[in-house]
Amino acid sequence: MRPVRQKYKYGAKGLGLHRGAGLRGAARRGAGLRAGIAVLALAALVPGCTDVPFDRLEGAYGQQPLKAPPARALDAYASKLGQAHARRVAAAQRWGLAETPLPAPPAPVRKPAIRTREGFEADGHEELELPPVFTTVPTKDKVVFLTVDDGAEKDPEFLRMMSDLQIPYTAFLSNYLIKDNYRYFRKMRDRGVGLSNHTLHHAYLPGLPYAEQQYEICGMQRVMERQFGKRPTLLRPPYGNYDGDTLRAAKSCGIEYAVLWAEEVFVDRWEYREWDQDLHPGDIVLTHFRGRNEWNGSMPDLVRHFMEKVTDKGYAVARLEDYL
Repeated sequence: MRPVRQKYKYGAKGLGLHRGAGLRGAARRGAGLRAGIAVLALAALVPGCTDVPFDRLEGAYGQQPLKAPPARALDAYASKLGQAHARRVAAAQRWGLAETPLPAPPAPVRKPAIRTREGFEADGHEELELPPVFTTVPTKDKVVFLTVDDGAEKDPEFLRMMSDLQIPYTAFLSNYLIKDNYRYFRKMRDRGVGLSNHTLHHAYLPGLPYAEQQYEICGMQRVMERQFGKRPTLLRPPYGNYDGDTLRAAKSCGIEYAVLWAEEVFVDRWEYREWDQDLHPGDIVLTHFRGRNEWNGSMPDLVRHFMEKVTDKGYAVARLEDYL
């Protein structure tokens, strides 16, 4: 098979090949759109291959030039991509979303280096190798991460909606709010949601001595292991407040990251940490398990409000744990 030197081109108006491009077999199989998706899928497998001719990719996967897979395999994969998109469109319509959520890119193979945000250091942070405190994950991917705190509202419609739309999120749980219905959060876990530590009683940790902070954090670790089968590695300190004792206590019971947030979303508004009042790649977004008794709307209303801005800004929602 002769190397294909033609570059691929795709854009907002559709997917296609430059005139004279290779993979003619796939194109001749009546796959105008599907062949374009297939080529894009193939291109995604090799970094930069949308800009480099195939015959110059020698060495990327061994010593041989990259060969195009059989047209049938490309056609099948393109069909799967098309079906997945159709399911997303249908789910968005069912749940009243104005736009279809964008799919997140694959989880990065090389994880970003997470460091404490400047100005968020505690005493002895670097010397004691305490868990990093961060509000944004360093990534060029146009993604944000949704995190939901405490566990007060247990809306079954929220579970169905997030599963149907395949929107990932991380739940930071406090035991005093979830102990009446662990089963609800087991369902969440079984659907791939990351369950993390938000302490036993949602206490203001810097106001407590070290031993009590350790009890709040490590006690919740034991609850999480007993009820959900795993000790988490993520902590969100209540109210976003912490000190050196908080991070030392967290480290003592297996916490690796202290996760804060860049934006907070409510059912009717957004609040921003940064001066530009906007989303950025890798931002962590906070919200809470709340319903109509406390907010002017339901959990599904909250999700619609969240997704409206995220999708309109061209962002996908990714799974936080995939980047850590």
